[in-house]
Amino acid sequence: MALRPYVVGNWKMNGTRAMLAEARAIDRSAQRLMKVEVALAPPFTLIHAVHKEVEEIGVGAQDCHAQGDGAFTGDISAAMAADAGATFTILGHSERRQGHGETDADVLAKAGAALDAGLQLIICCGETESVRDSGNAVQAVTDQLRASLPQTLESASEKLTVAYEPIWAIGTGRTPTVGDVESMHRAIRALLIDRYGETEGGAIRILYGGSVKPENARELLWAAEVGGALVGGASLTAESFMGIVMAAVDLQEA
Repeated sequence: MALRPYVVGNWKMNGTRAMLAEARAIDRSAQRLMKVEVALAPPFTLIHAVHKEVEEIGVGAQDCHAQGDGAFTGDISAAMAADAGATFTILGHSERRQGHGETDADVLAKAGAALDAGLQLIICCGETESVRDSGNAVQAVTDQLRASLPQTLESASEKLTVAYEPIWAIGTGRTPTVGDVESMHRAIRALLIDRYGETEGGAIRILYGGSVKPENARELLWAAEVGGALVGGASLTAESFMGIVMAAVDLQEA
């Protein structure tokens, strides 16, 4: 049976305890919309607080360190995130790859640490505008993802989600065409089936991320092989985030 659509809000470096009201509002709405799985990834400082406030939605981290402990000032291990209440972590987000110089090998190492700590994975991949314009986007993204994914993964469809995020569309207001999204998601699906087999690889959810808003969510979420959305700025308020979730509900009820 196909998994429910998955809509994840990435709060990035936004939020203090004043935003717990938005988390509560999202959770109350999600309790009435069981056909869609909803989650939030707040800053590390809010993981425990959000976890304590909500009942239905998932709570995750935006990153983790590859080591379990040690002299890594300012870093957070996967075990620490889990202890705070996280059940998943986002890894390889373009802002980590570009802003912090994370490589595919770094993402792979973090994935292993997260799995050891019992966290589910959302592994991100995506291309820059120059790569898109070169006509090499599909090859570049699949190469990136292939090097970032665990080689073997038991129950892969339960432990892994992939998020495709065209870097040139994040925070710019630009979005790819539906045809572009479907082409990339089909290529990612083929990779997942090759890596994990038809049953597991065919069931892993592939999220779209990149300037997803209530206004364009229906078109994007209804595209072939799109299993949900990784939402940035539009997840900071319950009103805008739930507008995206409702687009996923409409898909399930169609």
